[in-house]
Amino acid sequence: MNLTESLLLALKARGATEIFGIPGDFALPLFREIERSALLPLVTLSHEPGVGFAADAAARARGGLGVAAVTYGAGAFNLVNTVAGAYAERVPLVVLSGAPAAHEASSGLLLHHQVKTLDSQWRLYEELTVDRARLDDAAKAPEQIARVLDAALTRSRPVYLEIPRDMPGKPCGAVPATQHVPPDEQRLAACADELLARLTSASRPVLMVGVEVRRYGLESRIAELARRLAIPVVTSFMGRGLLARADVQLAGTYIGLAGDPAVSDLVEQSDGLLLMGVIVSDTNFAVSSKRIDMRSTIQVYDGNVHMGHHVYHELPIAALIDALLARVAPLERASTTRPTHHPAASQALSADASAVQPHDISASVNALFREHGPMPLASDIGDCLFTAMDIEHTTLVAPGYYATMGYGVPAGIGVQVATGLRPIVMVGDGAFQMTGWELGSAAHCGCDPIVLVLNNASWEMLRAFEPNAKFNDLARWDFASMAAGMGGDGHVVNTTGELVAALAKAHATRGRFQLLDIRIEPGVLSPTLSRFVNAVKRVSMPEQAGAR
Repeated sequence: MNLTESLLLALKARGATEIFGIPGDFALPLFREIERSALLPLVTLSHEPGVGFAADAAARARGGLGVAAVTYGAGAFNLVNTVAGAYAERVPLVVLSGAPAAHEASSGLLLHHQVKTLDSQWRLYEELTVDRARLDDAAKAPEQIARVLDAALTRSRPVYLEIPRDMPGKPCGAVPATQHVPPDEQRLAACADELLARLTSASRPVLMVGVEVRRYGLESRIAELARRLAIPVVTSFMGRGLLARADVQLAGTYIGLAGDPAVSDLVEQSDGLLLMGVIVSDTNFAVSSKRIDMRSTIQVYDGNVHMGHHVYHELPIAALIDALLARVAPLERASTTRPTHHPAASQALSADASAVQPHDISASVNALFREHGPMPLASDIGDCLFTAMDIEHTTLVAPGYYATMGYGVPAGIGVQVATGLRPIVMVGDGAFQMTGWELGSAAHCGCDPIVLVLNNASWEMLRAFEPNAKFNDLARWDFASMAAGMGGDGHVVNTTGELVAALAKAHATRGRFQLLDIRIEPGVLSPTLSRFVNAVKRVSMPEQAGAR
């Protein structure tokens, strides 16, 4: 067994099902061994950002590790933004980078792809990852690989492995299996008892679930806990899509002033708010009508549990959920959950010649789901994500906190490669211009996503905050006509009637990606984005809000 085979077996044992990558000369020996061994399929895309987004989405959608393989310098530096997003949003992404061999590093020559020093890349990735290793010694490599990959899973954040190009074929031992270290039982018991006491004493307890529930594969266990606690359950904005397949009633998704007032009241008036795996970020909480005092909440996040002035350190969320389940009998208290309600779900779509608006898109997708069953969503940032908030609850991957553009299309490919499920991709025209061309690899990857491009010739979400700025203008691109050249089918959509017909045809057509080029007038926003923008201005930009 060589070093590459040892690495691939360790990745596979930890949930990786494929490697997304782009080759380069320093990585060619690694790619050759990956392909020769056939232990994990190698999926090549067109540009490193797309590789990173696809690997990120694969990890989010199926659990386990996502893997991105690139070359030294020009490849790894191109991946920086996607790794930063994975770090911010708690995704266990593994970066495999080729590197110069030892004899090249000592040649005295400046090497191509080198920046300041040969270690510039190594130092940069220290800032973006929770662990890293340079696999330049085959005897040490198994322990290094185990440590780094287990750190990715334990902390649910990116890691970095650098592989000099003379190492992939070197003989190497097996990578040790993951060693699970149990938490301190007394600390765990004290935390679980105090948490339940606080919930029991609260008159309006609420459970909010966030991204860590998905990252650690805890949806079935948190659903059982929700049923036993029988308290209202909501998702955070970033946690949208959680519990979509679980037998638990959700009150909705909390978006503060931008969301359902009943859900906002439920959360903001709670005297026992349990934040389970929720990132306490501005996208989740900044637009609250009543600022939530985080000191009075119960926060379970990043291995710590905060309750008032008490902090329980080094308590994994999975262990805490199990401890709570051991203490709460099924149906201990009467249910107070509320049925899920989404405004667009009950909205009738008039399939006529009226111009398409974002809420028509959510209504048409809801109708499609009711007829054929739900599909996973991969969304970019912008009004496409806020439109997705009005689609009936289904699995969703999106960069809701880091808010990088260009995620949607490669994420859709990553979702379908990793799960086999056909996704709907929601993307704006600005983001499509960045990474939409990865659709040219869709057929090669065995993917046929349905892509909804909100084409308004504008960075419309940014325009909402700077309405008079010309720098938010984009040219009106004819995306539909480009689809055939990339191996798919394009559909121009101007009216609601055309939208319904094109979506039905896209759903019925398999084997080729389907692109709906949905022409929306500039300045037309989804109701949810409109509320969000007004709320942000009211809370963060009072001078602009007052000028309206």
